[in-house]
Amino acid sequence: MSHPKEVGGYKLGSLIIEGKTKQVFDLPEHPKHCLLLNKDRITAGDGVKAHDLEGKAAISNQTNAKVFEILKSAGIHTAFEKLVSPTAFLSKKCDMVPIEWVTRRLATGSFLKRNPGVPEGFRFTPPKQETFFKDDANHDPQWSEEQIVSAKFKFNGLVIGQDEVDYMRKATILVFEILEKAWALRDCALIDMKIEFGVDLDGNIVLADVIDSDSWRLWPSGDKRLMVDKQVYRNLTTVTAADLDTVKRNFTWIKDQLDHLRPTIHHKVVVFMGSPADQEHCVKIAKAARDLGLDVDLRVTSAHKATEETLRIMQQYEDTHGALVFIAVAGRSNGLGPVLSGNTSYPVINCPPPSDKLVQDIWSSLSVPSGLGCATVLYPDSAALMAAQIIGLQDYLIWGRLRAKQLDMAAGLRKADSKLRSLQF
Repeated sequence: MSHPKEVGGYKLGSLIIEGKTKQVFDLPEHPKHCLLLNKDRITAGDGVKAHDLEGKAAISNQTNAKVFEILKSAGIHTAFEKLVSPTAFLSKKCDMVPIEWVTRRLATGSFLKRNPGVPEGFRFTPPKQETFFKDDANHDPQWSEEQIVSAKFKFNGLVIGQDEVDYMRKATILVFEILEKAWALRDCALIDMKIEFGVDLDGNIVLADVIDSDSWRLWPSGDKRLMVDKQVYRNLTTVTAADLDTVKRNFTWIKDQLDHLRPTIHHKVVVFMGSPADQEHCVKIAKAARDLGLDVDLRVTSAHKATEETLRIMQQYEDTHGALVFIAVAGRSNGLGPVLSGNTSYPVINCPPPSDKLVQDIWSSLSVPSGLGCATVLYPDSAALMAAQIIGLQDYLIWGRLRAKQLDMAAGLRKADSKLRSLQF
């Protein structure tokens, strides 16, 4: 079978691997990357059922790109780089871990067959996570975590041990919960989904392969009868041209809905400083907050010296933002935080600047009049994190960034511990 020589301006090298619905090509001019080319093909039952479906390659390619852009915005490490043509995308070159990671919110499908007695629709809280070894000949048997660890897979110098399995399990659930929150914006219930991981050339585990309408069950309004995913095709005993048109319409609908899954809330974190001398401290808060995806403004005003101006600025933000957090940076007698807190229903965080009288400054922030609810933290990172936790209640991307940061910190500690244990003292 002949293969294209060039796609989207990228000269193709050898065919690395070909699956049922895609081809993966080497890129000689970009040795750390590869190109994934989708096919106009739909399959089920490990390829036993298969049909050509004109236009599916482009639909899947766009669906995958939109999903991965959401996940990247939420801080998930992915192999996906960018679209390069209507049917192809650029990816980091990875060795794939031969495990399908499945997350379930509701019991349905194969889970019911493997777990008789569990009623359909049983809700898993937290989500149920399962693993399956990729082996078409044996219908992808379910594997335990112990089997994965015992297999001692090694990819690009990384041995898949318990630490790596722990990371992939937690990342799998996080990916599901991010997309679950995203689809909830369109009143669609994400029932379950499968993902795969790869190990890039630097030995890092990244979310890889493809996430499209073959990857999940999706029920609008939580109603199974309204399903719009690949299960519609799986359920067909005979497949007509009209049936394929229905499947294609469903997949197109999903692709188009993904354009509306970005958070619609207009948030803002406003850092008020009582003096220009506090600017360095406030810039640190702003940088930490922006690293978490927050939109930040810095303002200078004094609750003692310019009370009316301070309240006027505060009210301007109240009138134009749906999700809002004020951070007050003031030393000596901190009137800024309490004045803001006493005149707004939005949260206020005190973060006094460093000084040789920090103990007194902290006390002036903590000892507020009755009826006020402003919090106090000492460090810029802490102020940014607390603001992100508040905004994250309404913005799933900020919530996802916080969870991804926690996941990365835990992974970093495990790597440091592993390195320490390998040293000889």
